[in-house]
Amino acid sequence: MEKQTLKDRIPMLMLVFAFGGGFGFIYEEIFYRFDLGEWVKRGTTFGPWIPIYGFGGILILALTYKVRKNPFLVFLIASVVSGVQEYATGYVFLHFFGKRLWDYNTEILNWGNVDGFICARSVIFFGISGVFLRFIVMPLFEKLEKKMNKKAWLILCYVPASLFALDILVSMVLRLTGVIA
Repeated sequence: MEKQTLKDRIPMLMLVFAFGGGFGFIYEEIFYRFDLGEWVKRGTTFGPWIPIYGFGGILILALTYKVRKNPFLVFLIASVVSGVQEYATGYVFLHFFGKRLWDYNTEILNWGNVDGFICARSVIFFGISGVFLRFIVMPLFEKLEKKMNKKAWLILCYVPASLFALDILVSMVLRLTGVIA
């Protein structure tokens, strides 16, 4: 098998980005249904995805590549990387944009809470999700890539990721221009 370049992997990364965003949206919808007792649309976009999870999925894949055969190290790295990403994102949005996107101070199961930006429950969940991504989702995506013709594979990768990216852009522009809150 020939060695793949980063350019060859871009379609897969786009699919992981879209999958991660959708996975995060489903997780948060279910979690907040239990936490608040009602369904609440989560995220900053219009569609069923949350950007931090898409970016997190790509980060986890990149930073666990060398240890990809060791579930414990994948869990550990995914937990730390996700915790740092979540804390940094929450901190930047609050302190530079004046917007708190989430607050673990007000949620159930918030033990190990640090400034409302991260808590042990979320970091453990992200670690487990990293193992799920590395050992279940990626092998499934790799099988799909081998079975599908190239054009269908590229459509599967780029269409959802492009819709997600466009949604992020439109949502951001509408918020920055004051059209929506």
